Amino acid sequence: EADVPLTWSATENMLWKRELPGHGASSPVVFDGRIYLTSFTGYGLDPDAPGNKADLQLHVLCLDANDGSIRWDEAMQGSDAEQDVTRRVADHGFATGTPVADEAGVYAYFGVSGLVAYSHDGEQRWTAKTGDKTAGFGSAASPILFQNLVIINASIESACVLAFDRTTGKEVWRIEGIDKSWTTPIVAKSGDGRDELIISHKMHVKGFDPASGKPLWNCEGIQDYVVPCVVVNDGIAYVIGGRKNQSMAIRLGGNGDVTESHRLWDTNVGANVTSPIYHDGYLFWASDRGIATCLNANNGESVYKERLKASGRVYASSLLAGNQMYLTTRDNGVFAIALGPEYKELAHNVIAGDDSMFNATPAVTGNRLLMRTNRFLYCVGTK
Repeated sequence: EADVPLTWSATENMLWKRELPGHGASSPVVFDGRIYLTSFTGYGLDPDAPGNKADLQLHVLCLDANDGSIRWDEAMQGSDAEQDVTRRVADHGFATGTPVADEAGVYAYFGVSGLVAYSHDGEQRWTAKTGDKTAGFGSAASPILFQNLVIINASIESACVLAFDRTTGKEVWRIEGIDKSWTTPIVAKSGDGRDELIISHKMHVKGFDPASGKPLWNCEGIQDYVVPCVVVNDGIAYVIGGRKNQSMAIRLGGNGDVTESHRLWDTNVGANVTSPIYHDGYLFWASDRGIATCLNANNGESVYKERLKASGRVYASSLLAGNQMYLTTRDNGVFAIALGPEYKELAHNVIAGDDSMFNATPAVTGNRLLMRTNRFLYCVGTK
């Protein structure tokens, strides 16, 4: 329902622009008039001259939502276990997980360098390690909150999903055997009101009790590694992923193996990187190759597949805001697309003079859009 602009440029509907310390691919989150974001400095900014890994600093930033001024910038040193920079790692860097906030503060995840909690005034409350393994793509998952827990998918770091006490940082439970999953989990309610933690990883989609980590159900899943997030509507989970691309719908509320009983459909259309959105009976996304896709959420049938005009690569996920969705390309601006079963490009917005990378998914606060690049945070709204 946000009244966000359809068009913008470096001057049109640009409320403010803030240069950020370092690079990052995490998305902004807003809590009580503050914007939280992560970045990294000291190492890996330039893959041709990466510098010394011992100088890697991982930042949690707090900005004023009104004007983008930086309220505080706290950093911790990167772990010795962090990856050496390659072009693939430098593609999105060492600050990829989006932070999450509550009334006590903000929680940010930096892969092998750990999970960290800060107060709203920038005081470090606690840190927690989740494992020391790495993979060629780097880390990607973001923390989520449930009751008194901070939950993080550390599949890459330790093949586990872990829950920590929000106040103390003490580990409460862990789920093992989570294979090749870069995705952020989701907690959703089944049709009968049961809370379920849904985790998609290679070959499986699984449901757990989010309070205890105890297993509830298992379904045959994506036949490859998983990056996109699961989305849920009305007790049905929609799952996409894999290099060969798959998507499926699973009704929540089952027990044991639910592949035959609760998987509603399965099709060979999907995306390798980006997450979908659900709206009015349809699933929408743009793949990392710039193909805008719409599926019928009731049966998985393809509604359209269209290449974005003047398309670039896409790592950010689709965003629904106002009466349209926004598809963010890495280096060719943001497309506004009409909602519904007919593909229609409404606008193509490019910010002249900024050649930095748009890896992050935009966020909405009030009637404003927040868009993050490697170098800048933009606030777009009607002046």
